[in-house]
Amino acid sequence: MPAANKRPGLHPTVLLMASAHMMVDGYGNILAPLLPLLIPRLDLSLAAAGTLTMLFQLAASVAQVGFGHLADRWRPRLLVTVGPVVAVTVLSLVGLSTSAPMLAAILIVGGLGGAAFHPPGAALAHKLGGDRPGFAMSVYITGGTLGFALGPLMFAPFAQRFGLAWTPLLALPGLLGVVFFLSRVPPIEIHQENKGGLRTLRPYVKPLGLLYLIVVFRTMTAIAFATFVPVMLTRRGLTVGAAGASVAAYLFAGGVGGFFGGPAADRFGPKRVIAWSLVLSTPFLIAAPFLHGMAFVTVLAIGGFFLQSTLPVNVIFGQALAPVSAATVSSLMMGFAWGTGGLTVPLTGYIADRVGIERTLIGLAFIPLLAAACALPLPGRTRLPREIAVVR
Repeated sequence: MPAANKRPGLHPTVLLMASAHMMVDGYGNILAPLLPLLIPRLDLSLAAAGTLTMLFQLAASVAQVGFGHLADRWRPRLLVTVGPVVAVTVLSLVGLSTSAPMLAAILIVGGLGGAAFHPPGAALAHKLGGDRPGFAMSVYITGGTLGFALGPLMFAPFAQRFGLAWTPLLALPGLLGVVFFLSRVPPIEIHQENKGGLRTLRPYVKPLGLLYLIVVFRTMTAIAFATFVPVMLTRRGLTVGAAGASVAAYLFAGGVGGFFGGPAADRFGPKRVIAWSLVLSTPFLIAAPFLHGMAFVTVLAIGGFFLQSTLPVNVIFGQALAPVSAATVSSLMMGFAWGTGGLTVPLTGYIADRVGIERTLIGLAFIPLLAAACALPLPGRTRLPREIAVVR
């Protein structure tokens, strides 16, 4: 029965979860890089495109609360293995969409597959971190962030060259990877103390509520840039592939930031890392829409580095504040809060239709300061829990 890792190295199951996370989130970012092709084909406004993104966020993120509660009580290994298969298979069908409702249905079903995977995957990775839960969570979440970043590099050039009708073929490499990694996931034993679900979180409502707002504000900004930067760049004359590469650089830098965010929280405390990273992201995100070429990509990537470095920190901080029902806590920090932030995307698109994408993104770049303000009342130091689940 492999236990939580006590050595400086990383438990191999954490790497398995990170690899699966990369696959799931890579395919979870198939919509944004293809929007420049889908918008004219389906005659979508930016508000409609934002609504589609919102629907996907609801399915992929908000639904994690239900799956997290389920994972704490019933067969988390089934969710970890079946969820990625559904996500990869269904989301690869987006190119077959002939109407906005059809595209919405594909995004919702595929999003639910991803939602099933995330809470038990995060709880398992955190448990196996042993004395370094921040590092383990950073590896797990960085896997997803890198997948989210690298997805456009595969999807956009493929669709531009072969056409949207061939996107179902993109499921093949994803399914091969998912089957390889997840066939090696060990059984997961559920502890009785983790079966309380949302009821056990009542004593921690205030700090978890502040963390929730932090994630919502951060997500509002992050999703807006990831969704509308490709459209902005193609309107400036870039190809779909070049626009996708620019967004990939932004997301990749965010993945690197997330990788360093967890260990930094282990050393300096999660409150400091959250507050400072959000403040430092703001000037770069404000400046980026004014720039062009490599200057734009570089400044946007630096902003993404700081903005996304809070990703693993929010999750491990939530688990430290409420060291019970780990999958439920993970679903609140990773899923419900992200999904709530995603609800603002239609409004962002509506505003962008009227004042322009650049002005809209500049305004959103100030929102991380609100998130940083929410971090100030949080406790300065919190011990990170070790025992979350047992892997046999």
